[in-house]
Amino acid sequence: MSSEDLEKYEAEMELALYREYRDVVGLFTHVVETERRFYLCNSVDVKVRGDGGEVFFDVTMSDAWVWDIYRPARFAKQVRVVTFKDVNVEELAKNELEVPKSSDF
Repeated sequence: MSSEDLEKYEAEMELALYREYRDVVGLFTHVVETERRFYLCNSVDVKVRGDGGEVFFDVTMSDAWVWDIYRPARFAKQVRVVTFKDVNVEELAKNELEVPKSSDF
C-alpha cells in the first residue's frame, strides 16, 4: 500500500466517522473532550483527584460514543478516563422547536 493509498483510506475513514457523529449527536446530552479523545454521552461525572502533589481528573461517562476511527465499536455503556490534562465538558443544546420531517399539518 502506498502512502497516497493510506492517506486516501484515512481520509475516507474520517469522513465516515464524521457522518456517524452527525447521525448520532442528537442522541446525547453532553460532549466531553479529553487530551486524547472526544466523547458524546448522556451522563458524565468529573472528579479532581490528587496524589502526592500530582493532580488528575477521573472522568466517568455512561451511554457514550467515542470519536476514534480505529475503534470497531464506538458505543460503550460505561467509560472511565483518567487524565492529567484538562477536561472540557459541555451540555448540548436541544432545539426547543423541532420542525416535523413530513408535511402533515
